[in-house]
Amino acid sequence: MNKITKSEQDWREQLDPEQYQVCRLKGTERPFTGAYYANTTPGRYHCVACDAELFDTETQFDAGCGWPSYYAPVSEEVVTEVEDFSHGMHRTEVLCSRCDSHLGHVFPDGPPPTGLRYCINSVALRLDPRA
Repeated sequence: MNKITKSEQDWREQLDPEQYQVCRLKGTERPFTGAYYANTTPGRYHCVACDAELFDTETQFDAGCGWPSYYAPVSEEVVTEVEDFSHGMHRTEVLCSRCDSHLGHVFPDGPPPTGLRYCINSVALRLDPRA
């Protein structure tokens, strides 16, 4: 996967203010407000910043947390996991491997087969529906 790097000014011009806040400044959208937390349209989710293919709706589940949740990315290579000690907590941040955009966090309380819950901000994603 080819790495994409841009200046912060370029990111600001490409992304809308909410996308920039989440993807580049590691913000979080409010729960139950994102476009995809209750999505039922089949397809693949792409990074809103670089179009990398990240998650498939076949791995999406309702975690009841208010954000889209997945038990696995489309492949291990598409996301990078980083320790996050912000807000007085120890969590694992999930980044897009191609452009380093903040996507959300992963937790060890998901369903089989992985036991993981990738809790991802809708604003960081773009759904490509299956035909």
